[in-house]
Amino acid sequence: MNNRVVVTGMGMVTPLGLDVSSTWQKLINGESGVDYITQYDPAITETKIAAEVKGFDPTQYLDRKESRHMDRFVQFAAVAALQAVKQAGIKDIPSQEAGVIIGVGLGGLNTLLNQYDVLREKGADRVSPFLIPMMIPDMAAGQVSIMLGAKGPNFCTASACASGSDAIGEAYEIIKRGETTVMVAGGAESVITPIAVAGFNSARALSTRNNEPKKASRPFDAERDGFIIGEGAAVLVLESLEHAERRGATILAELVGYGATSDAFHVTQPANGGEGGARAMKAALKEAGMKPGEINYINAHGTSTPLNDKNETMAIKSVFEKEAYNVPISSTKSMTGHLLGAAGSLEAAVCILAIQNGIIPPTVNLTTPDPECDLDYVPNTARRVTVSTALSNVFGFGGHNSTLIFRRYEGRA
Repeated sequence: MNNRVVVTGMGMVTPLGLDVSSTWQKLINGESGVDYITQYDPAITETKIAAEVKGFDPTQYLDRKESRHMDRFVQFAAVAALQAVKQAGIKDIPSQEAGVIIGVGLGGLNTLLNQYDVLREKGADRVSPFLIPMMIPDMAAGQVSIMLGAKGPNFCTASACASGSDAIGEAYEIIKRGETTVMVAGGAESVITPIAVAGFNSARALSTRNNEPKKASRPFDAERDGFIIGEGAAVLVLESLEHAERRGATILAELVGYGATSDAFHVTQPANGGEGGARAMKAALKEAGMKPGEINYINAHGTSTPLNDKNETMAIKSVFEKEAYNVPISSTKSMTGHLLGAAGSLEAAVCILAIQNGIIPPTVNLTTPDPECDLDYVPNTARRVTVSTALSNVFGFGGHNSTLIFRRYEGRA
């Protein structure tokens, strides 16, 4: 089978807001969600700023007892999934024909660190029996599956920063093959902890522009010095076109292409010239049956690290050739920070919102152009333009590259 796949629902919990509408409004306003770390005393780490989710109370959405047995990343995933299913208008999940894939980069690091302190201070017999089911990365998908009663394919993609994008891509492939009619897919992450920040600092990956939190994430800018760690979740409801039409669903966009490749080069650095990312874009375009000139918007990986931004620019040039200078590109990480395992799903949702609203969010803090990054990055101000097709790039540690292409749904050909 070769089913067409559409998106009918979206949910978000991000550093900019606790739902889709609040996040989107701040994105198009160019507002930053970066500030000083509050989840631990940042005096102990070199980087003292992050993009935290603010004002989140899981008990407003989830059963109090059950939410206590979920790590923060699972809580984010569960709330985003409930939002997505509500927007999709699915009253009864077709249990045998619905699945869940939630990508996660690191998993329940908060729970692990907390329980390690219990072990060290109080002894092994005081460690919580919920440690393992709260910590393991697949538990976001597991809990969402239980919550929704979805009995189809259920697993976690763990491909670093590409995890959320790969979750959506794999869900797309499952529906295309006819194995399910509905998939709930996305990514979640919450690891703003001393050990994670210290580790990224040691790798020289994070920004240390501590005196200017909201100006610290500056993709494609000559003065960029690293990414900003973020947290949150974004989840989509994907359906076969036939299933969505049969129940009269509102279709937000059609997912038409997915490409996944490996650099096979280095554990943290992108391959020279971004050649792995270029192959992912080419694969997604081939599957979509599209030419580069048909893409109206690229949501870039755009991490604000020196190597990524330069190599992603080179990758786009190698795929789009002369058209590279005509296609608007932006990095919403300039406002949300880098949500790690949730980055790809959040940015996929942003692509759909750009198609729906005809607005491209800006790349903020782009004030000093880097001569090696000379494309149209929609600097500092959102742009109103018709977007019929949008491409999302996500590249992860380990050489993982993932590209998704969304198109406005115009009905059956």
